[in-house]
Amino acid sequence: MDLVPALQEPLKKVLGPATAKVMAEHLGLHTVGDLLHHYPRRYEERGQLTHLADLPMDEHVTVVAMVADARLHTFASAKAPRGKGQRLEVTITDGSGRLQLVFFGNGVHKPHKELLPGTRAMFAGKVSVFNRRLQLAHPAYELLRGDDPSESVETWAGALIPLYPATAKLESWKIGKAVQTVLPSAQEALDPLPPALREGRGLVSLPEALLKIHRPHTKADIAAARDRLKWDEAFVLQVALARRRHADALLPAVARKPTPDGLLTAFDDRLPFTLTDGQQKVSKEIFDDLATEHPMHRLLQGEVGSGKTLVALRAMLAVVDAGGQAAMLAPTEVLAQQHHRSITEMMGELAEGGMLGGAEHATKVVLLTGSMGTAARRQAMLDLVTGDAGIVIGTHALIEDKVQFHDLGLVVVDEQHRFGVEQRDALRGKGKQPPHLLVMTATPIPRTVAMTVFGDLETSVLDQLPAGRSPIATHVVPAADKPHFLARAWERVREEVGNGHQAYVVCPRIGDEEEDPRKAKKSAEDEAEKRPPLAVLDVADHLAKGPLSGLKVEVLHGRMHPDDKDAVMRRFAAGETDVLVATTVIEVGVNVPNATAMVIMDADRFGVSQLHQLRGRVGRGSAPGLCLLVTEMPEASPARQRLTAVASTLDGFELSRIDLEQRREGDVLGQAQSGARSSLRVLAVIEDEEIIAEARDEATALVADDPELTSLPGLRTALDALLDEEREQYLEKG
Repeated sequence: MDLVPALQEPLKKVLGPATAKVMAEHLGLHTVGDLLHHYPRRYEERGQLTHLADLPMDEHVTVVAMVADARLHTFASAKAPRGKGQRLEVTITDGSGRLQLVFFGNGVHKPHKELLPGTRAMFAGKVSVFNRRLQLAHPAYELLRGDDPSESVETWAGALIPLYPATAKLESWKIGKAVQTVLPSAQEALDPLPPALREGRGLVSLPEALLKIHRPHTKADIAAARDRLKWDEAFVLQVALARRRHADALLPAVARKPTPDGLLTAFDDRLPFTLTDGQQKVSKEIFDDLATEHPMHRLLQGEVGSGKTLVALRAMLAVVDAGGQAAMLAPTEVLAQQHHRSITEMMGELAEGGMLGGAEHATKVVLLTGSMGTAARRQAMLDLVTGDAGIVIGTHALIEDKVQFHDLGLVVVDEQHRFGVEQRDALRGKGKQPPHLLVMTATPIPRTVAMTVFGDLETSVLDQLPAGRSPIATHVVPAADKPHFLARAWERVREEVGNGHQAYVVCPRIGDEEEDPRKAKKSAEDEAEKRPPLAVLDVADHLAKGPLSGLKVEVLHGRMHPDDKDAVMRRFAAGETDVLVATTVIEVGVNVPNATAMVIMDADRFGVSQLHQLRGRVGRGSAPGLCLLVTEMPEASPARQRLTAVASTLDGFELSRIDLEQRREGDVLGQAQSGARSSLRVLAVIEDEEIIAEARDEATALVADDPELTSLPGLRTALDALLDEEREQYLEKG
């Protein structure tokens, strides 16, 4: 790479091995360039304080506040039976709220001397709740003193203090000092933006932007720096995606046009209803793509129950009509089996190709999963290689080397965000030429995120719900504030079952996890405040013996044997089970129209989009659905606000906006689970919609003129760095 050496300099050379190690392990920062791009999360004016009232739970925060009160308590404890245990409680305030700090044991002496009422300081630590009040335990702190006694309060109060995304191992002010050390290297940063683009938009140069974001004198400095850096992020990302689209557009594919009066026509004639306008519009977009000699790359997004599977099935039938095969990839066995069942039911005799009683245009629809018996598996693979099976539905077992197709023409991927791009690609590699690709998701994705995360895909949206879907009423059940509400929730479940319906109870974990002995030794204080999430096995046991005794209660979770899972689902679908207590394995694709109620325990531990997905499992029949979100979080907490938002609207797109605004954008690009930092640092996917759209247009034009970016070495360098960081995520192969 032709990066300027100054920015490639390893941090351990510049800052010393100890600091560099923490930066690498906890913040993913390895070079001077990485640190320069670790921007402040926000700025404090010394005189103007963060709202303590808005602190996020369980996050590492830095606040600037004044000590209002400090008290030292002495108490008896196991370690100090003679009443010599000490606890220092300090209350800090910022005018908007108060926050308690606690220090224990030997850690009390220094803060006891330094944190006197009236003292101002920066405090950093993890926000927790103790006795229903917010607190920071053992926070690190840095006193804010005007170094020069003659410095007037006005100048001191006006200084902007950058606050960096920090960790417990490295406080914000230490990161700030490290940035100060490497800041001179910013002069050597190579500019990735084409000069014409930068000048046309009046953006400052990259060295100037880096200087202003880390050491602003005024708010205008920060604004100028952020405007510039947002453009860098949006533009480099969109160039990466534009190059992918450009390369994909050059790939050959077989055009697949359905034969008139073939399998698709026969299927449409069988349908007991007409397609919605939305389904017709989206089908046309897909069929137009399939008819071209370049591979389709399309994202089909639609609310739970909007009929995506039907649209995908019609596309698969069109490809079979044209002599090809279609494969549908599902994230779990339960879902693959369910898709197979519903597709064969929808097709009827059209799915019985080569069998007695099969229709004349029929094809074979086979299932391929990891837990199938050898004989069934061998037969399925034989049907694929000979071309007898036009449609195959399976899990990642489809990707194995042994699986061969006669002529793979279309790959449909269900719930893309659960698949790595490598898996998508391995399946695409099974075609003689690249097959067409249709990606489906029931997670509503705002337009800009679609342009960012799935920027290599064209997007189709199904936003109408088919007729006959019932409304779902959602309510928050505050179990800690109003325990009788929870009792009432179980009564409601009994009432639904009494009316001949069924219910789900969802819990965040299974409950047979190994207990880590190191974590077991917690003080009673910790226990009260951080109990583990409720578990399926415990909740099911409690309900069967208590509030729901007499009802048929079963459990379902991801660690059960696939056959057992399938048997439980079958019994529930057949109406033999009243209440299913499950983990989120039911989040995607489980379709039981008779299930009308869902109780989600510890609902605050799920994301907004996930709650919306889960809720979509009820109200699928003619009876209205009911979803109860049970939480012990206090009313003012952000977690409760999230739940209230879910209860207030059934519009998935609106919720996905709320979700994004509340989460750090980082979770959008790389799933939070991947643990990798997002490449987005200042670009906000929601607010910066215009920048992303403009950057996409600019990037597309640039790549069309100069696909290899020969004229822009700075852009190539930035692209290498981005792709390097995102390699294990979406961008490498899509």
